[in-house]
Amino acid sequence: MNGRLYGVGVGPGDPELMTLKAVRLIQENHVVAFPGTVPQETIAYRIAIQAVPELAQKELVPIPMPMTHDRQEMEANHQRGARLLESYLEQGKNVLFLTLGDPSIYSTFTYVQRIVEQHGYSTAMVSGIPSFCAAAASINTPLVQWNEQLHVIPGVHSLKEELPVSGNYVLMKSGKKMKQVKDILAARKRTVIMVENASMEHEHIYRGLEEIPDDAGYYSLMIAKESPIDSDTQK
Repeated sequence: MNGRLYGVGVGPGDPELMTLKAVRLIQENHVVAFPGTVPQETIAYRIAIQAVPELAQKELVPIPMPMTHDRQEMEANHQRGARLLESYLEQGKNVLFLTLGDPSIYSTFTYVQRIVEQHGYSTAMVSGIPSFCAAAASINTPLVQWNEQLHVIPGVHSLKEELPVSGNYVLMKSGKKMKQVKDILAARKRTVIMVENASMEHEHIYRGLEEIPDDAGYYSLMIAKESPIDSDTQK
């Protein structure tokens, strides 16, 4: 019988935000994969090892996923990664693919999951706390209330000249286009807070567009609300 591939979310950074299910699965299984060339250097490993010290004794499988916008190169990387994972599944071993946040949200896991499923193997997702939920907790404010809408957008890919619809926005991965994103938000008179490295050791909160640098890091997340954020809730 073949093993099963699990996409396991380890949360946004704080190891205390890992789920009990994620911890249990890591403890119970032997093969753990990571998106990167050196598992011990990945952020997912650094998070999980703090909650599950036994992880260091597992068989750690690197799945190289170089950053590229070339669709053919991306697909080739995903295919190679899927074939490597399948070599373990064929031995009857479960494989845990650890990913930041939640595996259903802009996760590398979903690309190899699609391929593995097409080849007839079983997969499952184990949800984790998304970074934007951790960021909202850090600033102690709700993402949405009553009948407000929430839109999650990868700013580096999707944001063009304006916000497409009304509601509150989470803008992820906007680092390389931060100046453009800030201009759009300023034109729409949004109340904006940016959280860099949410829940991680070097978390930093920027309150207002004037504080946000144009060269923000990769793990920078912006919350843009139509209504003002109550300053009393941010303390």
